[in-house]
Amino acid sequence: MSVSAVAADRSVCAPLPVLGRDVRVPLVTGGEVDYAALDYAASAPALQRVWDDVAAYAPYYGSVHRGAGYLSQLSTDLFENSRRTIEEFLGCGAEDQVIFTRSTTDSLNLLASVLPQDTRVFVFETEHHASLLPWEQRTDVAVTYLNAPRTPQQAVDTLEKALAEREPYGPALVCVTGASNVTGELWPVRELAAAAHAHGARIVLDAAQLVPHHPVDLAELDVDWVAFSGHKLYAPFGAGVLAGRADWLQDAAPYLAGGGASRKVSRRTDGGVDVEWHTTAARHEAGSPNVIGAYAIASACRALSEAGFEGLIAREQALITRVREGLAEVPEVNVLSLFGEDAARVGVLSFVVEGWNSSHFAAALSAEYGIGVRDGLFCAHPLVRTLLGSEPQEPGECGAPDSAPGERSLNAIRVSFGAGTPDEHVERFLRAVKELVTDGARWNYRTEDGRCVPAV
Repeated sequence: MSVSAVAADRSVCAPLPVLGRDVRVPLVTGGEVDYAALDYAASAPALQRVWDDVAAYAPYYGSVHRGAGYLSQLSTDLFENSRRTIEEFLGCGAEDQVIFTRSTTDSLNLLASVLPQDTRVFVFETEHHASLLPWEQRTDVAVTYLNAPRTPQQAVDTLEKALAEREPYGPALVCVTGASNVTGELWPVRELAAAAHAHGARIVLDAAQLVPHHPVDLAELDVDWVAFSGHKLYAPFGAGVLAGRADWLQDAAPYLAGGGASRKVSRRTDGGVDVEWHTTAARHEAGSPNVIGAYAIASACRALSEAGFEGLIAREQALITRVREGLAEVPEVNVLSLFGEDAARVGVLSFVVEGWNSSHFAAALSAEYGIGVRDGLFCAHPLVRTLLGSEPQEPGECGAPDSAPGERSLNAIRVSFGAGTPDEHVERFLRAVKELVTDGARWNYRTEDGRCVPAV
């Protein structure tokens, strides 16, 4: 389906209203243009609905849990109702817990902190650093890094083999992404979950890039935990979620020690203190909670559910098709992929342009066309280095990232979009790519603090 046909298909949603859609930015070549936000994979703009809900609540903001005043009680109800909204959104079971965190990174570090001693963790090298690195912080946990698969089936086979060979047989955890933050490709989550459970392992889903684009149901996907961030779910107010099984969470010491996590604290005769910790989600939510962040996530969950994922997915797929077809018309552009051109994906694509350093190209898109994309290694260094292993780069060009002795400078460009992306932003992006490749940049650029910026 082409973008021009989207409006004619009644099953396809119009773009959802987001903040910043009317922001004007200056161009180095003169004049201003509406900013084209095509960096949703880093932080999606706030849905207008989310902003309106937060603004309506803000005058009533108060302390949570234990406050006797009206605003405290209202805020407590709002906070706990937000938890229930997210439980419903994720299809949580009666025994599951929803814990509010700061981000996906925080959620996975929390989970890493509660793993039983001697747990074996299995993680593909293709993961975002948020799900690749937390396990290394535990000296009593063993981590097995799995090589990048080239097909979904190879991912399942690789995991099956690794789990079957593990010794000693004890607690094990598999960590996998739902959608790559580099290629946008969907991973075979159900099949990986089945493999994990068949070998007595548990599985956590990094849904940071999946939950803004597709429904995520714990029971349907058969995962034990799911982690995601509000700022990628159109709710950029500093909150995240870890949801799923409660047992390991209840058995471990609190992630943070402090007020809210403790149920009872008393002095001992020897001068120390005895602490009784909560067994609910509060056990790992010490300190004053981010009520607005939690409420914003719940608001986004309601907004996406009410809009209907079927229509949102249909429109996004039309945009993906348009971007892929448009980039395919430029021979100098190489789109990065693990699973191949036909792989299912969300609205995230990374590419390199022959003859250009990616930082230089991204800077020109911004300065000359008002288009915001991302360049670099996207906090997924092993994956991007694997994908770029044979790609030519220009190490001396503007903005080229530093490389270790003997290494070539590597980076890529990422374009990402979602429920709030207008057709015009996609068309302007494709037009800009073609013009830059054909005619070159119209401005001179220099490197400043490691970034490529317009020369003045």
